[in-house]
Amino acid sequence: MKYTATFLAAFLSLALFAQNGYEIRITLKPFKNQWLYLGHYYGRQLPIVDSVMLNDKSEGVFKGDKKLGGGIYLVGYPDRAQNFEILIDKNQKFSIHGDTANIQKVSFTNSPENVAFKAYQEFMTTNGRAIDALLAKRKGADKEDSLKLTSQIDALNKKIRDYRQSLIAKEPQSFLAVLLKAMKEPEVPKNDPAEKTDSLFAYHYFKKHYWDDVNLMDDRLARTPFFDARVDKYMENLVYPAADSVIKEMDWMMSYANVNDEMQRFMLLKFINRYLNQKYMWEDAVFVHLFEKYFAQKDYPWLTEKGKKLITDRAYSLMANIMGSPAAEIELPDSLGQKKSLYAVEAPFVLVAIWDPTCGHCKETLPKLDSMYRAKWKGYGLKVYALAKETDGTRKDWTSFIKGHNLGDWVNVYYSKEDDRARTSANIPSYSQLYDVQTFPTLYLLDKDKRIIAKKVTFEQVDEILQYKLKNR
Repeated sequence: MKYTATFLAAFLSLALFAQNGYEIRITLKPFKNQWLYLGHYYGRQLPIVDSVMLNDKSEGVFKGDKKLGGGIYLVGYPDRAQNFEILIDKNQKFSIHGDTANIQKVSFTNSPENVAFKAYQEFMTTNGRAIDALLAKRKGADKEDSLKLTSQIDALNKKIRDYRQSLIAKEPQSFLAVLLKAMKEPEVPKNDPAEKTDSLFAYHYFKKHYWDDVNLMDDRLARTPFFDARVDKYMENLVYPAADSVIKEMDWMMSYANVNDEMQRFMLLKFINRYLNQKYMWEDAVFVHLFEKYFAQKDYPWLTEKGKKLITDRAYSLMANIMGSPAAEIELPDSLGQKKSLYAVEAPFVLVAIWDPTCGHCKETLPKLDSMYRAKWKGYGLKVYALAKETDGTRKDWTSFIKGHNLGDWVNVYYSKEDDRARTSANIPSYSQLYDVQTFPTLYLLDKDKRIIAKKVTFEQVDEILQYKLKNR
Protein backbone atom coordinates (compact mmCIF):
# COMPACT_ATOMS: atom_id res chain seq x y z
CA MET A 1 0.00 0.00 0.00
CA LYS A 2 1.33 3.42 -0.98
CA TYR A 3 0.25 6.68 0.58
CA THR A 4 -0.69 9.52 -1.73
CA ALA A 5 -0.14 13.04 -0.45
CA THR A 6 -3.12 15.31 -1.04
CA PHE A 7 -1.96 18.46 0.67
CA LEU A 8 -1.97 20.96 -2.23
CA ALA A 9 -5.42 22.31 -1.50
CA ALA A 10 -5.90 25.98 -0.67
CA PHE A 11 -3.41 28.83 -0.78
CA LEU A 12 -2.76 30.86 2.35
CA SER A 13 -5.14 33.79 2.57
CA LEU A 14 -3.41 37.14 2.76
CA ALA A 15 -5.10 40.22 4.22
CA LEU A 16 -4.69 42.53 1.22
CA PHE A 17 -7.06 45.27 0.09
CA ALA A 18 -8.58 45.51 -3.37
CA GLN A 19 -6.22 48.26 -4.51
CA ASN A 20 -3.33 45.84 -3.89
CA GLY A 21 -4.80 43.22 -6.20
CA TYR A 22 -3.77 42.26 -9.73
CA GLU A 23 -5.11 43.24 -13.16
CA ILE A 24 -3.47 41.59 -16.17
CA ARG A 25 -5.09 42.53 -19.46
CA ILE A 26 -4.54 40.09 -22.29
CA THR A 27 -5.17 39.98 -26.01
CA LEU A 28 -4.39 36.59 -27.50
CA LYS A 29 -5.41 35.94 -31.07
CA PRO A 30 -7.06 34.00 -32.65
CA PHE A 31 -8.98 32.81 -29.55
CA LYS A 32 -12.47 34.30 -29.24
CA ASN A 33 -15.14 33.51 -26.68
CA GLN A 34 -12.85 30.90 -25.15
CA TRP A 35 -11.25 30.45 -21.74
CA LEU A 36 -7.64 31.29 -20.96
CA TYR A 37 -6.01 30.14 -17.72
CA LEU A 38 -3.42 31.62 -15.38
CA GLY A 39 -1.31 29.22 -13.37
CA HIS A 40 2.20 28.88 -12.00
CA TYR A 41 4.89 26.35 -11.24
CA TYR A 42 4.81 24.75 -7.80
CA GLY A 43 7.10 21.78 -7.46
CA ARG A 44 5.69 19.16 -9.81
CA GLN A 45 2.30 20.84 -9.78
CA LEU A 46 0.89 23.48 -12.11
CA PRO A 47 -1.99 24.95 -10.08
CA ILE A 48 -4.43 27.24 -11.90
CA VAL A 49 -5.17 30.42 -9.95
CA ASP A 50 -7.44 32.30 -12.36
CA SER A 51 -9.27 32.06 -15.68
CA VAL A 52 -10.89 34.50 -18.09
CA MET A 53 -13.33 34.23 -20.99
CA LEU A 54 -12.03 36.19 -23.98
CA ASN A 55 -14.49 38.37 -25.88
CA ASP A 56 -15.01 38.42 -29.63
CA LYS A 57 -11.97 40.71 -29.94
CA SER A 58 -9.70 38.12 -28.22
CA GLU A 59 -9.52 40.33 -25.12
CA GLY A 60 -9.84 39.50 -21.44
CA VAL A 61 -8.63 40.47 -17.97
CA PHE A 62 -7.18 38.31 -15.20
CA LYS A 63 -8.25 40.20 -12.10
CA GLY A 64 -8.34 39.68 -8.34
CA ASP A 65 -8.58 41.62 -5.09
CA LYS A 66 -5.47 40.02 -3.59
CA LYS A 67 -2.00 40.22 -5.01
CA LEU A 68 -0.53 37.09 -6.54
CA GLY A 69 2.61 35.58 -5.09
CA GLY A 70 5.59 36.39 -7.28
CA GLY A 71 7.02 33.75 -9.58
CA ILE A 72 7.06 32.37 -13.11
CA TYR A 73 3.46 32.06 -14.25
CA LEU A 74 1.88 30.32 -17.23
CA VAL A 75 -0.80 31.64 -19.52
CA GLY A 76 -2.63 28.50 -20.63
CA TYR A 77 -4.49 28.12 -23.93
CA PRO A 78 -8.12 26.90 -24.03
CA ASP A 79 -6.96 23.28 -24.50
CA ARG A 80 -4.69 23.65 -21.40
CA ALA A 81 -2.02 21.71 -23.31
CA GLN A 82 -0.06 24.76 -24.49
CA ASN A 83 1.10 27.88 -22.69
CA PHE A 84 3.73 30.58 -22.45
CA GLU A 85 5.58 32.00 -19.45
CA ILE A 86 5.39 35.41 -17.85
CA LEU A 87 6.96 36.95 -14.76
CA ILE A 88 4.79 38.24 -11.93
CA ASP A 89 6.34 40.26 -9.13
CA LYS A 90 5.49 43.58 -7.48
CA ASN A 91 3.91 45.26 -10.51
CA GLN A 92 0.75 43.27 -11.20
CA LYS A 93 -1.06 45.68 -13.49
CA PHE A 94 0.13 45.31 -17.07
CA SER A 95 -0.99 44.15 -20.52
CA ILE A 96 -0.06 41.25 -22.76
CA HIS A 97 -0.52 41.23 -26.55
CA GLY A 98 0.11 38.12 -28.58
CA ASP A 99 -0.86 35.83 -31.44
CA THR A 100 -0.42 32.07 -31.25
CA ALA A 101 0.71 32.10 -34.90
CA ASN A 102 3.96 33.64 -33.63
CA ILE A 103 3.91 33.58 -29.84
CA GLN A 104 7.62 34.49 -29.75
CA LYS A 105 6.51 38.00 -30.73
CA VAL A 106 4.32 38.43 -27.64
CA SER A 107 4.67 41.96 -26.25
CA PHE A 108 4.08 43.64 -22.89
CA THR A 109 2.88 47.10 -21.82
CA ASN A 110 3.86 48.56 -18.43
CA SER A 111 5.98 45.53 -17.52
CA PRO A 112 9.73 46.14 -17.99
CA GLU A 113 10.51 42.90 -16.13
CA ASN A 114 8.57 40.85 -18.69
CA VAL A 115 10.26 42.71 -21.56
CA ALA A 116 13.64 41.76 -20.05
CA PHE A 117 12.46 38.19 -19.38
CA LYS A 118 11.31 37.81 -23.00
CA ALA A 119 14.64 39.14 -24.30
CA TYR A 120 16.45 36.65 -22.05
CA GLN A 121 14.32 33.76 -23.33
CA GLU A 122 14.97 34.76 -26.96
CA PHE A 123 18.71 34.97 -26.33
CA MET A 124 18.77 31.56 -24.65
CA THR A 125 16.67 29.96 -27.39
CA THR A 126 18.89 31.29 -30.19
CA ASN A 127 22.17 30.32 -28.56
CA GLY A 128 20.83 27.03 -27.23
CA ARG A 129 19.86 25.96 -30.73
CA ALA A 130 23.28 26.98 -32.01
CA ILE A 131 24.98 24.82 -29.36
CA ASP A 132 22.69 21.87 -30.14
CA ALA A 133 23.58 22.16 -33.84
CA LEU A 134 27.31 22.20 -33.07
CA LEU A 135 26.99 19.21 -30.75
CA ALA A 136 25.18 17.24 -33.44
CA LYS A 137 27.81 18.20 -36.01
CA ARG A 138 30.64 17.20 -33.65
CA LYS A 139 29.37 13.62 -33.35
CA GLY A 140 30.58 12.69 -36.84
CA ALA A 141 33.59 15.01 -37.04
CA ASP A 142 37.24 13.99 -37.17
CA LYS A 143 39.64 14.97 -34.39
CA GLU A 144 40.70 18.30 -35.93
CA ASP A 145 37.16 19.45 -36.71
CA SER A 146 35.98 18.18 -33.31
CA LEU A 147 38.46 20.45 -31.57
CA LYS A 148 37.28 23.44 -33.62
CA LEU A 149 33.64 22.67 -32.88
CA THR A 150 34.40 22.24 -29.18
CA SER A 151 36.06 25.65 -29.17
CA GLN A 152 32.95 27.18 -30.75
CA ILE A 153 30.70 25.47 -28.20
CA ASP A 154 32.87 26.74 -25.35
CA ALA A 155 32.70 30.25 -26.81
CA LEU A 156 28.89 30.13 -26.94
CA ASN A 157 28.69 28.83 -23.37
CA LYS A 158 30.93 31.72 -22.28
CA LYS A 159 28.70 34.11 -24.19
CA ILE A 160 25.69 32.83 -22.28
CA ARG A 161 27.48 33.09 -18.91
CA ASP A 162 28.63 36.64 -19.67
CA TYR A 163 25.13 37.64 -20.78
CA ARG A 164 23.58 36.31 -17.59
CA GLN A 165 26.19 38.05 -15.48
CA SER A 166 25.60 41.34 -17.31
CA LEU A 167 21.86 41.13 -16.58
CA ILE A 168 22.58 40.53 -12.88
CA ALA A 169 25.06 43.42 -12.74
CA LYS A 170 22.69 45.77 -14.56
CA GLU A 171 19.64 45.19 -12.32
CA PRO A 172 20.89 43.27 -9.26
CA GLN A 173 17.63 43.74 -7.33
CA SER A 174 15.32 42.69 -10.16
CA PHE A 175 13.34 39.46 -10.04
CA LEU A 176 15.12 38.26 -13.18
CA ALA A 177 18.47 38.73 -11.43
CA VAL A 178 17.16 36.73 -8.45
CA LEU A 179 16.17 33.92 -10.80
CA LEU A 180 19.47 33.90 -12.68
CA LYS A 181 21.49 33.81 -9.47
CA ALA A 182 19.32 31.02 -8.07
CA MET A 183 19.77 28.92 -11.22
CA LYS A 184 23.54 29.30 -11.21
CA GLU A 185 25.54 26.47 -9.68
CA PRO A 186 28.91 27.05 -8.00
CA GLU A 187 31.99 26.73 -10.17
CA VAL A 188 34.73 24.75 -8.48
CA PRO A 189 38.03 26.67 -8.74
CA LYS A 190 40.85 24.90 -10.55
CA ASN A 191 44.33 24.52 -9.13
CA ASP A 192 43.24 25.45 -5.63
CA PRO A 193 45.99 24.52 -3.11
CA ALA A 194 43.40 22.81 -0.90
CA GLU A 195 42.73 20.32 -3.68
CA LYS A 196 46.15 18.74 -3.12
CA THR A 197 45.32 17.81 0.48
CA ASP A 198 41.63 17.01 0.05
CA SER A 199 40.65 14.31 -2.44
CA LEU A 200 37.02 15.38 -2.01
CA PHE A 201 37.79 19.07 -2.46
CA ALA A 202 35.43 19.48 -5.44
CA TYR A 203 32.53 17.84 -3.58
CA HIS A 204 33.08 19.85 -0.38
CA TYR A 205 33.43 23.14 -2.28
CA PHE A 206 30.35 22.51 -4.43
CA LYS A 207 28.22 21.57 -1.42
CA LYS A 208 29.45 24.45 0.73
CA HIS A 209 28.62 27.04 -1.93
CA TYR A 210 25.50 25.41 -3.38
CA TRP A 211 23.11 27.88 -1.73
CA ASP A 212 25.34 30.98 -1.87
CA ASP A 213 23.08 32.94 -4.23
CA VAL A 214 19.75 31.42 -3.21
CA ASN A 215 17.50 33.10 -0.68
CA LEU A 216 15.54 30.31 0.99
CA MET A 217 13.20 32.91 2.50
CA ASP A 218 12.04 34.10 -0.95
CA ASP A 219 8.77 32.34 -1.79
CA ARG A 220 8.96 33.51 -5.41
CA LEU A 221 11.46 30.72 -6.02
CA ALA A 222 8.82 28.15 -5.09
CA ARG A 223 6.86 29.23 -8.17
CA THR A 224 9.59 28.44 -10.67
CA PRO A 225 10.32 25.33 -12.74
CA PHE A 226 13.83 24.82 -11.35
CA PHE A 227 13.78 25.34 -7.58
CA ASP A 228 12.12 22.03 -6.75
CA ALA A 229 14.75 20.14 -8.77
CA ARG A 230 17.51 22.17 -7.14
CA VAL A 231 16.39 21.06 -3.68
CA ASP A 232 16.17 17.46 -4.93
CA LYS A 233 19.71 17.58 -6.29
CA TYR A 234 21.06 18.84 -3.00
CA MET A 235 19.25 16.32 -0.84
CA GLU A 236 19.79 13.32 -3.12
CA ASN A 237 23.34 13.95 -4.40
CA LEU A 238 25.13 16.13 -1.86
CA VAL A 239 23.74 15.12 1.54
CA TYR A 240 25.18 11.97 3.10
CA PRO A 241 22.48 9.26 3.00
CA ALA A 242 21.83 8.78 6.71
CA ALA A 243 19.00 9.94 8.94
CA ASP A 244 21.10 12.27 11.09
CA SER A 245 22.63 14.00 8.06
CA VAL A 246 19.32 14.43 6.27
CA ILE A 247 17.59 15.75 9.38
CA LYS A 248 20.39 18.24 10.01
CA GLU A 249 20.22 19.63 6.47
CA MET A 250 16.43 19.65 6.45
CA ASP A 251 16.27 21.62 9.71
CA TRP A 252 18.88 24.05 8.39
CA MET A 253 16.77 24.75 5.30
CA MET A 254 13.60 25.04 7.37
CA SER A 255 15.24 27.58 9.69
CA TYR A 256 15.19 29.99 6.73
CA ALA A 257 11.96 28.83 5.12
CA ASN A 258 10.03 29.26 8.38
CA VAL A 259 10.48 33.04 8.11
CA ASN A 260 8.14 33.08 5.10
CA ASP A 261 4.74 31.37 5.35
CA GLU A 262 4.60 30.45 1.66
CA MET A 263 8.14 29.06 1.55
CA GLN A 264 7.48 27.19 4.80
CA ARG A 265 4.47 25.56 3.22
CA PHE A 266 6.37 24.66 0.05
CA MET A 267 9.27 23.07 1.91
CA LEU A 268 7.12 21.19 4.42
CA LEU A 269 4.93 19.80 1.65
CA LYS A 270 8.02 18.78 -0.28
CA PHE A 271 9.69 17.01 2.63
CA ILE A 272 6.55 15.33 3.96
CA ASN A 273 5.67 14.05 0.49
CA ARG A 274 9.21 12.81 -0.07
CA TYR A 275 9.50 10.86 3.18
CA LEU A 276 5.91 9.67 3.45
CA ASN A 277 6.93 6.60 1.44
CA GLN A 278 10.50 5.74 2.36
CA LYS A 279 13.00 4.70 -0.31
CA TYR A 280 15.47 3.46 2.31
CA MET A 281 14.86 1.85 5.67
CA TRP A 282 16.58 4.60 7.67
CA GLU A 283 14.23 7.26 6.28
CA ASP A 284 11.63 6.26 8.87
CA ALA A 285 13.50 8.38 11.43
CA VAL A 286 13.37 11.36 9.04
CA PHE A 287 9.60 11.18 8.73
CA VAL A 288 9.11 10.80 12.49
CA HIS A 289 11.36 13.82 13.05
CA LEU A 290 9.31 15.86 10.57
CA PHE A 291 6.14 14.94 12.43
CA GLU A 292 7.47 15.62 15.92
CA LYS A 293 9.13 18.94 15.10
CA TYR A 294 6.81 20.47 12.52
CA PHE A 295 3.37 18.84 12.77
CA ALA A 296 2.66 17.23 16.16
CA GLN A 297 2.06 20.48 18.07
CA LYS A 298 1.39 22.83 15.17
CA ASP A 299 -1.51 23.63 12.87
CA TYR A 300 -1.27 25.27 9.47
CA PRO A 301 -4.11 26.98 7.58
CA TRP A 302 -3.17 25.07 4.40
CA LEU A 303 -3.22 21.61 6.00
CA THR A 304 -6.59 19.88 6.10
CA GLU A 305 -7.70 17.64 8.94
CA LYS A 306 -7.49 14.70 6.56
CA GLY A 307 -3.92 15.62 5.68
CA LYS A 308 -2.87 16.01 9.31
CA LYS A 309 -4.45 12.67 10.19
CA LEU A 310 -2.56 10.98 7.36
CA ILE A 311 0.75 12.39 8.63
CA THR A 312 -0.06 11.56 12.26
CA ASP A 313 -1.19 8.00 11.56
CA ARG A 314 1.88 7.34 9.43
CA ALA A 315 4.21 8.74 12.11
CA TYR A 316 2.63 6.62 14.84
CA SER A 317 3.02 3.53 12.65
CA LEU A 318 6.74 4.25 12.26
CA MET A 319 7.59 5.33 15.80
CA ALA A 320 7.56 1.79 17.19
CA ASN A 321 9.81 0.35 14.50
CA ILE A 322 12.52 2.88 13.71
CA MET A 323 15.73 1.33 12.42
CA GLY A 324 18.15 0.56 15.25
CA SER A 325 15.51 0.80 17.96
CA PRO A 326 14.18 -2.16 19.98
CA ALA A 327 11.33 -3.96 18.24
CA ALA A 328 7.94 -4.00 19.94
CA GLU A 329 7.30 -7.03 22.14
CA ILE A 330 4.92 -9.64 20.75
CA GLU A 331 3.19 -12.14 22.99
CA LEU A 332 0.66 -14.45 21.33
CA PRO A 333 -0.48 -18.07 21.62
CA ASP A 334 1.02 -20.96 19.67
CA SER A 335 -1.00 -23.88 18.29
CA LEU A 336 -1.33 -25.33 21.83
CA GLY A 337 -2.59 -22.05 23.25
CA GLN A 338 0.63 -21.29 25.13
CA LYS A 339 1.81 -17.67 25.00
CA LYS A 340 5.12 -17.22 23.22
CA SER A 341 7.12 -14.03 23.73
CA LEU A 342 9.33 -12.58 21.02
CA TYR A 343 11.80 -11.35 23.63
CA ALA A 344 12.03 -14.86 25.10
CA VAL A 345 13.59 -16.11 21.86
CA GLU A 346 17.33 -16.26 22.46
CA ALA A 347 19.40 -16.08 19.29
CA PRO A 348 22.05 -13.86 17.68
CA PHE A 349 19.47 -13.05 14.99
CA VAL A 350 15.68 -13.30 14.99
CA LEU A 351 13.59 -13.05 11.84
CA VAL A 352 10.06 -11.82 12.53
CA ALA A 353 7.76 -12.96 9.73
CA ILE A 354 4.25 -11.49 9.76
CA TRP A 355 2.01 -13.30 7.30
CA ASP A 356 -1.54 -14.29 6.38
CA PRO A 357 -2.42 -17.99 5.90
CA THR A 358 -4.83 -17.04 3.08
CA CYS A 359 -2.30 -14.84 1.24
CA GLY A 360 -1.18 -16.35 -2.07
CA HIS A 361 2.16 -14.56 -2.00
CA CYS A 362 2.78 -15.82 1.54
CA LYS A 363 2.09 -19.40 0.48
CA GLU A 364 4.70 -19.00 -2.23
CA THR A 365 7.28 -17.09 -0.17
CA LEU A 366 7.28 -18.89 3.21
CA PRO A 367 8.45 -22.28 1.87
CA LYS A 368 11.33 -20.51 0.08
CA LEU A 369 12.14 -18.66 3.27
CA ASP A 370 12.16 -21.97 5.16
CA SER A 371 14.48 -23.54 2.58
CA MET A 372 16.94 -20.68 3.09
CA TYR A 373 16.56 -21.04 6.84
CA ARG A 374 17.36 -24.75 6.77
CA ALA A 375 20.19 -24.42 4.26
CA LYS A 376 22.02 -21.45 5.80
CA TRP A 377 20.37 -19.32 8.44
CA LYS A 378 19.86 -22.01 11.04
CA GLY A 379 23.61 -22.60 10.97
CA TYR A 380 24.14 -18.92 11.83
CA GLY A 381 21.98 -19.34 14.94
CA LEU A 382 19.05 -17.42 13.46
CA LYS A 383 15.55 -18.23 14.70
CA VAL A 384 12.21 -17.45 13.06
CA TYR A 385 9.32 -15.93 15.00
CA ALA A 386 6.31 -16.20 12.69
CA LEU A 387 3.12 -14.25 13.43
CA ALA A 388 0.11 -15.40 11.41
CA LYS A 389 -2.57 -12.71 11.24
CA GLU A 390 -6.15 -13.86 10.94
CA THR A 391 -7.99 -12.18 8.06
CA ASP A 392 -10.42 -14.25 5.96
CA GLY A 393 -9.10 -17.62 7.06
CA THR A 394 -9.24 -19.74 10.22
CA ARG A 395 -6.83 -21.30 12.70
CA LYS A 396 -7.17 -24.54 10.72
CA ASP A 397 -5.80 -22.79 7.59
CA TRP A 398 -2.82 -21.74 9.71
CA THR A 399 -2.10 -25.10 11.36
CA SER A 400 -2.61 -26.97 8.09
CA PHE A 401 -0.07 -24.77 6.31
CA ILE A 402 2.50 -25.17 9.10
CA LYS A 403 2.08 -28.94 9.12
CA GLY A 404 1.96 -29.26 5.33
CA HIS A 405 5.21 -27.33 4.87
CA ASN A 406 6.97 -28.68 7.96
CA LEU A 407 7.46 -25.27 9.61
CA GLY A 408 7.50 -26.71 13.12
CA ASP A 409 11.06 -25.57 13.70
CA TRP A 410 9.83 -21.98 13.87
CA VAL A 411 8.15 -20.18 16.77
CA ASN A 412 4.64 -19.98 15.31
CA VAL A 413 2.00 -17.75 16.92
CA TYR A 414 -1.52 -16.78 15.87
CA TYR A 415 -2.90 -13.23 15.92
CA SER A 416 -6.66 -13.69 15.90
CA LYS A 417 -9.27 -11.05 15.12
CA GLU A 418 -10.39 -11.38 18.73
CA ASP A 419 -6.91 -10.58 20.07
CA ASP A 420 -6.65 -7.68 17.64
CA ARG A 421 -9.98 -6.21 18.79
CA ALA A 422 -9.01 -6.65 22.45
CA ARG A 423 -5.86 -4.57 21.95
CA THR A 424 -7.49 -1.77 19.98
CA SER A 425 -10.50 -1.63 22.33
CA ALA A 426 -8.07 -1.09 25.21
CA ASN A 427 -6.34 1.71 23.22
CA ILE A 428 -3.25 -0.45 22.76
CA PRO A 429 -1.66 -0.28 19.30
CA SER A 430 -2.24 -3.40 17.25
CA TYR A 431 0.73 -5.50 16.22
CA SER A 432 -0.04 -4.50 12.63
CA GLN A 433 0.45 -0.86 13.59
CA LEU A 434 3.51 -1.49 15.73
CA TYR A 435 5.18 -3.28 12.82
CA ASP A 436 3.72 -1.01 10.13
CA VAL A 437 2.25 -3.98 8.27
CA GLN A 438 0.94 -2.85 4.90
CA THR A 439 1.58 -6.01 2.88
CA PHE A 440 2.06 -9.71 3.58
CA PRO A 441 4.51 -11.13 4.31
CA THR A 442 6.35 -8.42 6.26
CA LEU A 443 9.86 -9.39 7.41
CA TYR A 444 11.96 -7.82 10.18
CA LEU A 445 15.50 -8.86 11.02
CA LEU A 446 16.49 -8.29 14.67
CA ASP A 447 19.78 -8.67 16.53
CA LYS A 448 20.28 -10.55 19.80
CA ASP A 449 18.90 -7.60 21.79
CA LYS A 450 15.85 -7.43 19.48
CA ARG A 451 16.99 -4.20 17.90
CA ILE A 452 15.86 -3.70 14.32
CA ILE A 453 18.62 -4.42 11.81
CA ALA A 454 16.37 -4.39 8.75
CA LYS A 455 12.66 -4.11 8.12
CA LYS A 456 10.14 -4.79 5.38
CA VAL A 457 12.70 -6.63 3.29
CA THR A 458 12.60 -9.69 1.01
CA PHE A 459 14.09 -12.99 2.17
CA GLU A 460 16.84 -12.50 -0.44
CA GLN A 461 17.72 -9.16 1.18
CA VAL A 462 17.70 -10.83 4.59
CA ASP A 463 20.36 -13.24 3.34
CA GLU A 464 22.50 -10.40 1.94
CA ILE A 465 22.29 -8.48 5.21
CA LEU A 466 23.18 -11.57 7.24
CA GLN A 467 26.22 -12.22 5.04
CA TYR A 468 27.34 -8.62 5.53
CA LYS A 469 26.81 -8.73 9.30
CA LEU A 470 28.68 -12.01 9.68
CA LYS A 471 31.54 -10.84 7.50
CA ASN A 472 31.95 -7.62 9.50
CA ARG A 473 31.29 -9.10 12.92
